[in-house]
Amino acid sequence: MVNDFPLFPRVASSTASDVDLLYFFLVAVCGAMALLVFVLIIYFAIKYRRSPANEEAIDYHAPKWLELGVIGVWLVLFMAMFLWGAHVFFITSRPPDDAIEIYGTARQWMWKFQHMEGQREINQLHVPVGQPVKITLASEDVIHSFFVPDFRVKRDVIPNRYTTVWFTATKSGRYHLYCTEYCGTEHSKMIGWVTVMEPSEYQIWAAGGTAEGSPAAQGRKLFERYACHTCHTADTQARGPVLTDLFGSIVTLQDGRQVVADESYIRESILDPQMKVVRGFQPVMPSFRNQLNEAEALQLVAYIKSLGAGAEQPSTAPEAPGTTTAASPTAAGEQVQSEPEQNRDASIR
Repeated sequence: MVNDFPLFPRVASSTASDVDLLYFFLVAVCGAMALLVFVLIIYFAIKYRRSPANEEAIDYHAPKWLELGVIGVWLVLFMAMFLWGAHVFFITSRPPDDAIEIYGTARQWMWKFQHMEGQREINQLHVPVGQPVKITLASEDVIHSFFVPDFRVKRDVIPNRYTTVWFTATKSGRYHLYCTEYCGTEHSKMIGWVTVMEPSEYQIWAAGGTAEGSPAAQGRKLFERYACHTCHTADTQARGPVLTDLFGSIVTLQDGRQVVADESYIRESILDPQMKVVRGFQPVMPSFRNQLNEAEALQLVAYIKSLGAGAEQPSTAPEAPGTTTAASPTAAGEQVQSEPEQNRDASIR
């Protein structure tokens, strides 16, 4: 029975010990300060209680060394908390360059994940042990929060923006995944499992996906279906910017600002193309905010990220009857009408 309700979560990630040590230090300092305050209150209440010998107040000034000593102790403690906390924040916020990338979407009331190999999961997440994993998260409705206690990782998932969380699992097994932000009537049911596998087992599991089902491949299909390549061609005469090698580059906007073309910029260029128009192009691309769900937006982002040096963009082709083409002056592809919810859910395994 004791094992079913441990006093503290297991340590199962590379950064969990760093978080725990900082937490215990803060608890120890706060506990010591609280104990000191209570002891001094009791001591002073007894020592300086009212008596015939001290009816009149006495003006007393503490020595300078005492004042400077107290200030110095607090300064050292608070700076230690700040610097230690900043260190832990940086190591838990900056994923390694070799991290496995996974896309996650939160919605009432489930977690949906898609791996680069094409595997899709609902309320389940399979990862290899000893390998850094970076998850790009988006919300389709309200604020959610991704929390795995045994990994000591927690990240709010906010509508209309991407957030990332990373971890390196150090022990194989199954670990609880929770949503820790109240998100509606069935919030308590928004739970799942993270399954940590040995690398060889994970490779076998991941091989069950198909290249055609990868986020980049799905994004390419959307890109082709809606003829985004008629505007985003691979030459300077196009109506939209060249997308090859776009991700991670510096983009100059019409107002002279420069921004980094990261996931958030590409998403914004798809959903709100008038917000950051690239210099040299006209703001003619329509918004598809109400036509594309977050999973499809992530697929387009994944496809644009895959257009590195030597990557081949779909060639310009005659449009099929009834196909709609939208011009795009910004760094993103077009969007597609969302599938009915039941059809999308049924296609995910």
